[in-house]
Amino acid sequence: MYRYAKTLVGREAYRKALSNFSTASNNTPQVCIIGSGPAGFYTAQQLLKSHSSVQVDIYERLPVPFGLVRYGVAPDHPEVKNCINTFTQTASKDRVSFLGNITIGQDVTFAQLRNAYHAVVLAYGSAQDRKLNIPGESLSNVCSARRFVGWYNGLPEDADVKINLDVESAVVIGQGNVAVDVARILLSPLNVLRKTDIPESVLDSLSKSRVKRVVLVGRRGPEHVALTIKELREMVKLEQCRPNLIPGDYEHLKALIPTLPRSRKRLIELLAKTGLDIPDPKLASVYATANREWQLRFLLSPVEILPTEDGKAVAGVRLAKNRLEGEGLDQRAVQTEEYEVLECGLLLRSIGYKGISIDPSLPFDHKTGTVANENGRVIGQKGLYASGWISTGPAGVILSTMTSGFNTGKHIVSDIESGELDTSETKGGKVQILQHLSNKGLQPVTFDDWNRLDDYEIKTGTRLGKPREKVTDVEKMLDVLKH
Repeated sequence: MYRYAKTLVGREAYRKALSNFSTASNNTPQVCIIGSGPAGFYTAQQLLKSHSSVQVDIYERLPVPFGLVRYGVAPDHPEVKNCINTFTQTASKDRVSFLGNITIGQDVTFAQLRNAYHAVVLAYGSAQDRKLNIPGESLSNVCSARRFVGWYNGLPEDADVKINLDVESAVVIGQGNVAVDVARILLSPLNVLRKTDIPESVLDSLSKSRVKRVVLVGRRGPEHVALTIKELREMVKLEQCRPNLIPGDYEHLKALIPTLPRSRKRLIELLAKTGLDIPDPKLASVYATANREWQLRFLLSPVEILPTEDGKAVAGVRLAKNRLEGEGLDQRAVQTEEYEVLECGLLLRSIGYKGISIDPSLPFDHKTGTVANENGRVIGQKGLYASGWISTGPAGVILSTMTSGFNTGKHIVSDIESGELDTSETKGGKVQILQHLSNKGLQPVTFDDWNRLDDYEIKTGTRLGKPREKVTDVEKMLDVLKH
């Protein structure tokens, strides 16, 4: 796990922070949540709603809360971030504490948390990307979509990732919403992006970009794409950009559409229309003058990333042509002995995320990247729960994470009320952990601290004519809080 330097904001501030963390009564269930993204906050929200006295402490390795809402949601989708308002209300409750800039396993051990709390909730998501495991993957300008998203969203550990945009063509392996997000950011006009919270350093890089073409590659057919209709609609209407689709890829969809469920039907109808029909006059005018384009390619699997002449950077990708076996939407791709090459100067893999284990005691499934659980209860570990992607795998949107968080919260309360979770023993909770941190010369960032940093970012952004200017360096975050 990435290591951050810890600093004291000041002794007076620390005494104030300690005073804000009141000692709980003997009968108070103490619950700790590891991770302050949607899964963590929705679990906390449900706990507060369902139990009148439970104390919830949310631990976060970064000094700032909200996880993928802050660092994963596309900057041109600000409406998706509105859930932060609800999270802020939850964090402001007397029975909730945010302890930021604390790394589990480094600043405090997992065993110490288990000892200090009646229940511990794993809600730290899927922080690692899956690899293609093919030759050439270590070449320069081959990057995971996860890191690329982290870069343009100002995630501290990705803020300095080296992306060379002095290329004309990019290939994205994958056709889900994250793949579409990175394609859209690469192709969007700069005047659109300047109105978002993309960091100024990233805007400067994008202003010098020569990327004119982005190809999104999928191993199955168009009926299997993982993107959603909203994202497809945005690509179809993207300013100064046109789709360059191969009509033959979409002809078979007309017979398939009537058999599809309603939600899937609307997506495939739009895909078929875009690939086969002449666009309406307004779009046709945009397409005629567009200087950038995007393309979807199907039934292809990458087998080798090809280097430039000097052997240092990516020059293209060799793809095996696939055939489909099976029925309907459950068909699987099988590689053939035919190949083709796509030239590109940037390759982004967007083939999914996976979780990591933060402690050897966890029943961790390394294949799925999840903690083994039943309905949020970690198997064989009483008092240990999981919520969100670390329990379900990296699938779905914020709504599905909300459902997971709510369900986990309900199960914890049910276990408290049934006696399945023994809360008769007094636990020290955050007071015990704060004492441990104090002994190490460390102090957490509080939610009040975050509010000050939030205000700083918004004011800085306002001066630049944008919603906020994120602080992308942990030391700078802590430096802001000293003043």
